[in-house]
Amino acid sequence: MNRSFSLYLDLVRFIAACLVYLYHSNQRWLVQEVLPASHFGHSAVVVFFVLSGYVIAYVTATKEKDWASYAASRLSRVYSVAVPAVALTLLLDMMGRSLAVAHYDYPWDQFLVRIVAALTMLNEVWFVSITTFSNVPYWSIGYESWYYLMFGVLCFAPRRWAVAIVVLIALLLGPKIVLLAPLWALGVWLFHSKRLNNLPTNTAWLLVVASTVLIVVFHALQVSEVLTEWLKQQLGEQLHTQLTFSKFFLGDYVLGILVVANFAGMRQVADTFWPLLQPVQGLIRWLAGFTFTLYLLHQPLFLFWGSWIAGDPKGMAFWWMTTAAVAASVVAIGMVTESKRGLLKAGISRVLLSLQKLRAA
Repeated sequence: MNRSFSLYLDLVRFIAACLVYLYHSNQRWLVQEVLPASHFGHSAVVVFFVLSGYVIAYVTATKEKDWASYAASRLSRVYSVAVPAVALTLLLDMMGRSLAVAHYDYPWDQFLVRIVAALTMLNEVWFVSITTFSNVPYWSIGYESWYYLMFGVLCFAPRRWAVAIVVLIALLLGPKIVLLAPLWALGVWLFHSKRLNNLPTNTAWLLVVASTVLIVVFHALQVSEVLTEWLKQQLGEQLHTQLTFSKFFLGDYVLGILVVANFAGMRQVADTFWPLLQPVQGLIRWLAGFTFTLYLLHQPLFLFWGSWIAGDPKGMAFWWMTTAAVAASVVAIGMVTESKRGLLKAGISRVLLSLQKLRAA
């Protein structure tokens, strides 16, 4: 992956996380007015899924070429942030509820079930939807973790068993997680597609411009909302509701294709933007390093800080004060969690190596 395109993906990753924050933080008790771009939250998750598939396809092709290194990297990536996120969500919710319980229209019961479901990534299997207290955005990691597993099986399990194992996993997970798997697979396909890797420059620019325009049109015409309403009529309200975060999948597929088109084109022409991005590449890389922490902790953080600050939602000052507190918290937490990832990865690698030796003995 060339440095220009890699930097572009880091920038996209950070912007997507900020859009999710905007979406969730634009609750009327923080600020009464509708914030610009605050309706792109779910669309940003679609970007994350496509981007994740692309990056994982890249690392398995270039770095993580055996199951042990792949497993250690994925487990350390997820749990270095997921475990602190669950623990901090509990702590922040407890303190926030003591300050302003009215802001917490989220479950506060079945503690053991919610914690175990979150840490085993079983929070969204079949038609179960177990919210991790106030941490609603946590749902997506319960999807992505299983995509990591299924892709790992396809890459490293014996070919005669791989597909059967993936099908079995899919049956155990149920329709919700399976319905959004094509978005993640689009990223994998983008990386491996020889045709998209060798686009003429004119075609690449056309894809970049057209995809950008069409993404704007997609949201302006509320394509996702129209398709979701149509699907609701076909499935019935009960089944549609049970799909929870996957009920937007028709619109997500359309948006996912547009995101792939944008990435495919930008991969070929990203060097054009290098003079512009080079002066701030260090900042972009640094900010992108906090994306996972920002995504997994922003909601408990803004609920707590908003409850503690208790400002006036009639202006923007309350929202900005809360956002500044959230940003500072994310940096502080991220510096700790990211520093522990290497240690966790090394520990997992030692365990897996020991298991390999036992199997060989």
